[in-house]
Amino acid sequence: MANSFTNLALFSSLLLLCIAVSPSVAFRPKALVLPVTKDSATQQYIAKINQRTPLVPVKVTLHLGGQYLWVDCDQGYVSSSYRPARCRSAQCSLSGSKSCGDCYDGPKPGCNNNTCGLLPDNAIANSGTSGELASDVISIQSTDGKNPGKVVSVSKYLFTCGSGFLLEGLAKGVKGMAGLGRTRISMPSLFSAAFSFDRKFALCLTSSSSPGVVIFGDGPYVMLPGMDVSKNLIYTPLIINPVSTASAYFQGKKSADYFIGVKSIKINDHAVNINSSLLSITKDGYGGTKISTVNPYTVLETSIYDALLKAFKKSLSRVPRVKPVKPFGLCFNSTFLGSTRVGPGVPQIDLVLQSKSVYWRIFGANSMVQVKNDVSCLGFVDGGSKPRTSIVIGGHQIENNLLLFDLATSKLGFSSSLLFRQTTCGSFNFTSNA
Repeated sequence: MANSFTNLALFSSLLLLCIAVSPSVAFRPKALVLPVTKDSATQQYIAKINQRTPLVPVKVTLHLGGQYLWVDCDQGYVSSSYRPARCRSAQCSLSGSKSCGDCYDGPKPGCNNNTCGLLPDNAIANSGTSGELASDVISIQSTDGKNPGKVVSVSKYLFTCGSGFLLEGLAKGVKGMAGLGRTRISMPSLFSAAFSFDRKFALCLTSSSSPGVVIFGDGPYVMLPGMDVSKNLIYTPLIINPVSTASAYFQGKKSADYFIGVKSIKINDHAVNINSSLLSITKDGYGGTKISTVNPYTVLETSIYDALLKAFKKSLSRVPRVKPVKPFGLCFNSTFLGSTRVGPGVPQIDLVLQSKSVYWRIFGANSMVQVKNDVSCLGFVDGGSKPRTSIVIGGHQIENNLLLFDLATSKLGFSSSLLFRQTTCGSFNFTSNA
């Protein structure tokens, strides 16, 4: 009986997805590619989507744990294909909304009567509000994993209208946030449903002038000079936090963020003395380890942070320290640090996962930040004594690492630094083969 119920629920979800999104061309790509650049002023990762009729390029900040795509509809949203999602519609059901209402300043995008409501949030400013669920045209380039291919469109792509004030703290010119999180209307879920490809996506970020990528769908994931960087990945389970970690959410919602099971931390194979109970997620949703693209550096609960700094300082006792440069707490005279293929010659940091033999190794390129010509700092920051999440792995630590999120099997594949393999996340060949 339980299996029948599970199968029925799965079929219902797939049916709703098919109803909610529809590709506008017969060509069905196996994967899609979205270039991602880093904004130097804010350290946010920025993508450009093409949305509306006629199509308009819209800059959005990438939010790995975001619930869905939201854009500002207050300022100049014009489209002949915009359609609000009505109360009790299939789209509203799919979104998990618990809100329906009217808007008396409309009708206009973001303000219509009898519409489905969601709670778009800005994870950088930690703010949220109510917004209208709607659909519109969106276009994106397909890929064979090596080059971009034909541009394809989804005619009824679900997103949420946010308010103008939600743009506070976002990079210049950005009009919303692209949510890649664990929901049925996040960008990976909707693209997978629209084109019937695997529910997985690869994230490969860079801080260089060359763009990194998000590739929705299956591999290969090829970087120049022709290397499939998804070969020989290490895998770890993705863990569900039972309580939402968004800035605004409906009660009872699970977190859309991607959590992994860090069990301990080692520096040069020596365990760091930390309170391991902080690494588990409580029934109230506190603790644990998540991966983030909105935090520029890894954020640690205070006692974990202090222990890491103490151990790292001890392992580099012969290197002269200098006055810390905010937001960092441990800095060195970088002229005394050697250079390696994977960055400054500093002790490796291992995040030990489900067993001692499974770990995410962080080398100097991802652990150290060059803040001045002769000053390099450990790129971790203090998150306070009672943060919502004990470890938040930030952008600097995941740059030039391929992360493969497999939503169907709930696991994460990671490469560690691609610099070891003499390539980077900025090496996708954007020369079209279409």
